[in-house]
Amino acid sequence: MIRLDKSLRAWGTPNFEAVLKQEVARLGIDQLPLQQGLSGSAYVVDAPVTVVVLGVAETEDAIRVKAGIFYKGVIAGCSCADDPTPIGENDEYCEVRLDIDKSSAAAAVALVE
Repeated sequence: MIRLDKSLRAWGTPNFEAVLKQEVARLGIDQLPLQQGLSGSAYVVDAPVTVVVLGVAETEDAIRVKAGIFYKGVIAGCSCADDPTPIGENDEYCEVRLDIDKSSAAAAVALVE
């Protein structure tokens, strides 16, 4: 389970969005559903991501955040001399929902279809 302690501590302050974006951007690619969000690539590149907060709502027990994530992907070829697959990174984008538990800072992450 992911923990977003800094984001929870920043909740209710003007710094919440900035702290959340930094904390989510530091998560590893295996902690975010980026592979499932690919649209033009086969594999996610282990490179920095950019997080955009699209909306925030509060429930009794959680802070619910909808965020857009910009990242990179690649189409893997066979690396043969006649392989028509270009080598390079593709821009990718997906949206996720983060539910941050207000008592523990545990966060559930789900891809928004």
